[in-house]
Amino acid sequence: MTEQLRTSTRDLEELRKRATVWLRGRVGESGAVSEMSRPSGNGLSSETLFFTATWDGGATRCVARLAPAPEAVPVFPAYDLRAQFEMMRLAREKAGIPAPRALWFEPDPEPLGTPFFVMERAEGEVPPDLPPYTFGGWLHDASPADRRRLQDASVGILAALHQTAFTPRELAPFGAPGLRAHVEAQRAYYRWAHGARPIPLLERAFAWLESHWPDDPGPDVLTWGDARIGNVMYRDFTPVAVLDWEMAAVGPRELDLSWMIFLHRFFQDLTTGAGLPGLPGFMRREDVCRTYRELTGHEPRDLDFYEMYAALRHGVIMARVWQRRIHFGEQPGPDDPDDLVLHRATIEELLAGYEPAS
Repeated sequence: MTEQLRTSTRDLEELRKRATVWLRGRVGESGAVSEMSRPSGNGLSSETLFFTATWDGGATRCVARLAPAPEAVPVFPAYDLRAQFEMMRLAREKAGIPAPRALWFEPDPEPLGTPFFVMERAEGEVPPDLPPYTFGGWLHDASPADRRRLQDASVGILAALHQTAFTPRELAPFGAPGLRAHVEAQRAYYRWAHGARPIPLLERAFAWLESHWPDDPGPDVLTWGDARIGNVMYRDFTPVAVLDWEMAAVGPRELDLSWMIFLHRFFQDLTTGAGLPGLPGFMRREDVCRTYRELTGHEPRDLDFYEMYAALRHGVIMARVWQRRIHFGEQPGPDDPDDLVLHRATIEELLAGYEPAS
C-alpha cells in the first residue's frame, strides 16, 4: 500500500491540447489550459487531472474527472459522471456541504475521448491512503482534541446530507432505493469484477448478509457512498472540500456510517499488522454513532450487519484493484483467490466473531 497504483494510460500533453480546444468552445478564444498533472495521493477509480484554466484575464484552478479508458482496466463497470456532477451540486447547494463548486459537465466523449466534468480545486490537507494516515503524518501527530474535532466534523457531513430532504426527481440519478437494491447492485458488481474467478471469502460474506438481514432497514436517505476522511480536504481540522461522490446511492443511513467506521478500521488493521500503534482511539464505532445520534436524533442500528457489508464492499473493490496490478505486471497473481482481498484477515475475523443465525 505504499506505492502509487496506475490509474491512467492517457498522455497528459495530448489531453492539455484537446482540453484547450474544448475550453475555447465554452469561454471563447481567450481560453487556455496550463500544463496538466495527476495527483500522487488518494483515488483509484476515475482519472483525476489538475490544471489552471484561464480566460478573459482571469484564472481558475481546476480539477477534471474523466471516466477511465477501457485499456486502464477500470475499477467499476460504469462511470456516471453526470450523476457525480449533480451530486456535488446537490450536496453544496441543498445540504450546505462544502463539495467543490461544479463548473462544467461534458457528456460528449469527443473532446477528451471520454465524458468528463470540471470543478474548482480547493486547498487543504487530505489524510493520505499511501501510506495510510495511521502510519504517521499530520493527522497522526495531531493532538487528541484536534483529531476529535476532525472526527466530529466528518460525522457532521453525513448528518447534514442525511437530514436534507431531496425530491424524487433529484434522487432519480442515484439508482433504485433501499437496502435490497443496494446489495443486489453490489452482487452484480462482484460478478462483473470477479465472475471469471470467484472469491470464496466474499461469497461467504454475501451468504452471511442474507442470514443476518435486518428486520427493518429503516427509511432511505441520499448517501455519500464513499464516506471516509480520505475523501475530505481539511484546514485546521475542519472540512473545506468533500470529494469523490461516485458511489452515491439511496439507502439506509447506516451505509455511510459503517463505511466511515470500517475504512478507518481497514487502515488501523494494516498499521497494527506492521507493528505500529496507529490511531486506536480514533473513529471508534461508539463515538461516531454517539455524535451522529446527537446531531440527527437517529439511533444507528444493525451495525454488525453494516460493518460486514462495508468489509464485503471494500473487499470487492480491493480485489479488483489488485487484479489491475496483476494485469499491469505490478505483482504476481496469488494461488489462493482469497488473497486478492487485502483485508482478508479482517473479514475472516468478522465471520468468526458473529453468532450464526438461528
